[in-house]
Amino acid sequence: MVIGDARTRILDAAEELFAGGGYEGTPTAVIAKLAKVPKELISQYFPRKIDVLVALVTERTHVEEDDQVDAVPGDPAGTLARLSRVLPLRASPAMRRILFREADTHGSVKERLGRLNGELARRARFALGLALPGARGDAARLEVAAATFAAILIYQENLCQLTGHQIDPDAVAELIAHSLV
Repeated sequence: MVIGDARTRILDAAEELFAGGGYEGTPTAVIAKLAKVPKELISQYFPRKIDVLVALVTERTHVEEDDQVDAVPGDPAGTLARLSRVLPLRASPAMRRILFREADTHGSVKERLGRLNGELARRARFALGLALPGARGDAARLEVAAATFAAILIYQENLCQLTGHQIDPDAVAELIAHSLV
């Protein structure tokens, strides 16, 4: 067994279990069993259970900061739709559930979710500014539109988990764009 392989299996198991039953409801013994490692090995990699959660959030929810947007002047709906396809979060659906579930009780998780929301809103505001040059979309309206867009896209994974319904990001883009023109 390769050393890194055991650590990866521990994180994989923790991701699955934290997404399903939450951090508090998941004993390390259950993580060890699912990862097929001795419980003592978990504490070699992660001295405390919280260290498992911090490692998951740090390593598996990278927030990409980027100023590249595919904005077309006069096409705010298309601009937002294209932006929705390049969400600045690289994380599995399970990690997205963990972010929402644990943000209220764990500072590092809350910080990561806040960074994601802030980056997505920043990009949406920037893209809308490019797509609506000189339009009636003043700064306050663009800010509200960008924040709404970010909130819907970030929350869509949880909504799908709760209801089974997926939000169409193109429809969201169209709705927000219509409110600005």
